[in-house]
Amino acid sequence: MDLVVIGLGYVGLPLVREACRAGLQVGGLDRDARVVAGLKAGLSHIDDVSSAEVEQMLDAGFAPSLDEDVLDGARTVVICVPTPLSPEGGPDLAAVRGASETVARHLEPGMLVVLESTTYPGTTEEVVRPILETSGLVAGEEFHLAFSPERIDPGNPVYGVRNTPKIVGGLGPACASAAAAFYGKFVDRVVQAKGTREAEMAKLLENTYRHVNIALVNEMAVFCNELGIDLWDAIDCAATKPFGFQAFRPGPGVGGHCIPIDPNYLSYKVRSLGYPFRFVELAQEINDRMPRYVAERAQQLLNREGRALKGAKVLLLGVTYKADIADQRESPARPVARRLARLGADLAFHDPFVTSWEVDGEPVRNAGDDLAAALEASDLAIVLAGHAAYDAATLTAHARLLFDTRGRTRNTAAETVELL
Repeated sequence: MDLVVIGLGYVGLPLVREACRAGLQVGGLDRDARVVAGLKAGLSHIDDVSSAEVEQMLDAGFAPSLDEDVLDGARTVVICVPTPLSPEGGPDLAAVRGASETVARHLEPGMLVVLESTTYPGTTEEVVRPILETSGLVAGEEFHLAFSPERIDPGNPVYGVRNTPKIVGGLGPACASAAAAFYGKFVDRVVQAKGTREAEMAKLLENTYRHVNIALVNEMAVFCNELGIDLWDAIDCAATKPFGFQAFRPGPGVGGHCIPIDPNYLSYKVRSLGYPFRFVELAQEINDRMPRYVAERAQQLLNREGRALKGAKVLLLGVTYKADIADQRESPARPVARRLARLGADLAFHDPFVTSWEVDGEPVRNAGDDLAAALEASDLAIVLAGHAAYDAATLTAHARLLFDTRGRTRNTAAETVELL
């Protein structure tokens, strides 16, 4: 194999697709038997790769496997396994360690090993390298080692693996050159960082920047509501400035793997030095409390209409973490629903990308495909994901009372609508 990708999820599978398109012979290793069986049958399990594309990948020689022997003879191995937070709030590198141990058993001279899993600066050198060197081979001398942060944006129709610049940081100049040459086969632009730590930091910097700015507008949303200011309009006005401003908009919380999780890796590393990382910790606090704030605003809206939240029919519109994808990872809809349920609301959900949904093991009723009917049957509807299906005309025409946390109706003046 020219390439074996370990971890065939939201990061690994798009990488496989682009490598196959470039003519590389690609293998894949995943420990989830259902994922591997599905891929072998030509079925995709992620939004950004269609089943038709999986068929094309298989026709090009793609070999998904549960057997680590697929690594034998591979020229390049890319590790794309999950890096969740541990119960203590630090990074859980169990999957990275496990993948590294697997690679070490099959490591050969001249092989390139790249870590793409997001983690704290120093992981490639301090965690992955020692494990790989248990093979008896020396990194930077007998095999190449690099870090290249994934930049997948699920559901983005414009930017993908090929046309998003690829950062690579090698253990040394030779490792960096090997990694750049590899990615250059199917990525339009490769950017070489000074080293692995700089590449690791670049990823965390990108997501911490977004995390902090989202927290800023979320906190503004709270006090702008008290001041009677339309923050959405203020942001739109500020965004007309052609320099010095980037628009971020409030929401019911943050979701996905990156924003709610990745900045904590950096905070963890900084704390290990004896310093607090106040920006990240404050941003986390603000964004974490938004679901509670959404539930409180929902209660206030119903009270204004002379209706208690307890026993009220509340429809949640969109339970994925972002618009027009099926990805539910860290979706703020779940803590919003949890809070509303505890307050006695009769919950239902509508989402064109999700057929069944549960919170804390309890199923939430699917309101069905008829959005208009679902809106009319509810005492309150809350927009939690800005799916294209939730157009302003439909929402304002059929919702008896609407709380819009995603700004889908920000250009309407309906009295039954309130924005976050």
